[in-house]
Amino acid sequence: MQNDNIKSYVHLHLIVFIWGFTAVLGGLITLQALPLVWYRMMIALSLIFLFLLFRKRPVAVSGKVATGFLLGGLVIALHWLTFFMAIKVSNISVTLACLSTGAFFASFLEPIFYGRKMIWYEVLFGVIVVIGLGIIFKVEGNYVEGIVLALISAFLSALFSVINGKFAQKHEASVITFYELLGGVGFLTLYMLFSGYFTKDFFILSMSDCIWLLVLGSICTAYAFLASVKVMKYLSPYTVMLTINLEPIYGIILAVLVFKEKEKMSSSFYMGAAIILLTVILNGVAKNYKKIKTN
Repeated sequence: MQNDNIKSYVHLHLIVFIWGFTAVLGGLITLQALPLVWYRMMIALSLIFLFLLFRKRPVAVSGKVATGFLLGGLVIALHWLTFFMAIKVSNISVTLACLSTGAFFASFLEPIFYGRKMIWYEVLFGVIVVIGLGIIFKVEGNYVEGIVLALISAFLSALFSVINGKFAQKHEASVITFYELLGGVGFLTLYMLFSGYFTKDFFILSMSDCIWLLVLGSICTAYAFLASVKVMKYLSPYTVMLTINLEPIYGIILAVLVFKEKEKMSSSFYMGAAIILLTVILNGVAKNYKKIKTN
C-alpha cells in the first residue's frame, strides 16, 4: 500500500506537470481559441469513447441526469475557451496567475451549492487574493483583457468543480466526462455551424498544429483525466489539492523556458502571483487543520 501511495504521488506530480504544459500548448498552437477548444474536445471525446468501448462500460443514464452532464460540458467548454482566449490576448504567466484564484471562487460557490455557512478565513483569504490581483493589474495594465478573461475562466473552473463534485457522488467519473465532452462539443458545434466557422479552411491545419492538438487532446485531456481519477484512490483529497496548486508554478516555469523573453515579467508581477498562490496553499492547510481538529 505504501508503494502504491508513493507511485501515486509521483504520478500525480506528472499529471499536474502535464496540466501546466497545457497552457504552453495554447501558446504553441496557432489556431484561435474557439477552433482550438473544439478540436481538443473532439479528440478527447473520441478517446474517452474508445476507452469506454474497450472497457465495456455502460453509459446509459436518465434524461434528467444526461441534461445535467451536458450542461456541465457547456461550462467546461466555456472555461477552456476563456482560458485560451486569455493566453492569446495576454500571455501564459498572466493567465495562470489569475487562474489560480479558482479555489477562492469555489469557496464562495460551495456554500450556495452545498448549503454550508461561509467560513471567516475564506473571506480573509479572498481579500488577500484581491490584493495580489491588484498588484498584477497595476504592473500589467496592458494585459487587462487577458486578466479579465482569465478571472472569468477561473470562476467557470470553480463552478465546474462544484457541479462535478455533486455528480461524482452518484456516477462514475469516466461516464460523466464522456457526456460533458459530448455536451461541450455539441454546444460549440451548434454555435460554429450558425456562425459559419466550418469552411474548407477550418479543416486545413499545419503539421505542427496537428501534432500539438493531438498532444493536447490525448495526453493533456483524456489521459490526464483518467489518470487523475486513478491516483485519487490512493491519496487524500488534501494531498491532491495541494499538489494541483503547483500547476501555475509548473506552467509559468515552462512558459519562460519555451517562450523566453515573451514570458518574463516584472518582479512586482511575481510578487502578486506569489501572494495568490501562497494564499491558496494556506487555504488548503487551514481546511485540513479544521478537518483534523473536527475529527
